[in-house]
This record gives sequence, C-alpha cells and structure tokens, in this order.
Amino acid sequence: MTTLTALRQGAILKTISQRNATFFEAEANKLDEWADDLKADLEREIKELDRQIKEARRAATAALTLEEKLEAQKRIKAIEAQRNTRRRALFDAQDDIDRRREQLIAEIEGKLEQKTTLVELFSIRWKIA
Repeated sequence: MTTLTALRQGAILKTISQRNATFFEAEANKLDEWADDLKADLEREIKELDRQIKEARRAATAALTLEEKLEAQKRIKAIEAQRNTRRRALFDAQDDIDRRREQLIAEIEGKLEQKTTLVELFSIRWKIA
C-alpha cells in the first residue's frame, strides 16, 4: 500500500469517525431532551396531585358530617393512589431512559468496530510522450 493510499484511508476513517461523533451527539441530545420533558411532565403531575391531596385533607377537616369525612378520605386515598402510580411511572421512565442510552452506546460501539479493506478495482498506466 502506498503512502498516498494510506493517507487517503486515514482521512476517510477520520471523516467517518467525525460523522459518527456528530450522529452520537445529536442522538444523545434528543434522548436527553426527551428524558427532561418526560420527567418534567411527570413531576408536574405529581405536584398537582400533592396539591389536590392537601386540598382534600382540608376539605376532610372542614367536613361536618361523618359521611362527608368518609367521602373526603376516599377521595384522598384515590388521589394518593394516582400519585403513587405517577411516581412509579417516573421511575419506570428513568429506567427506560437508561436502557435507551445503553442501546445508543452499544450501537455507536458497533459502528466504531469498522473494518476497511482496500480493493484495487483497476489501475491506469500512462506515458507522456
């Protein structure tokens, strides 16, 4: 292999590596933005449910009859169940994000294991007369 061919091959490998790095960065950024949006939405829902629980507790305290107090307690339990479900969803989403990040890294590692071969397709000889 000539020096010129080795230089070309090195330049091609460098270009591919830079393109893969750009691809990886873009995919990692998309994943991070998606994760941030998902987490923010779930956390917002959890905060809203916490607010509803506080409101329901105040209503239970202010209730005058036993029936109203029982109804308020049922409402509190239902909202707490929703909140717990959303918390589990948040943890599941974080696990999903970690799995996707690992998958992305594995894909990139696979792309880094590139093999290049040099095949001479044709050769040209010329003579200046």
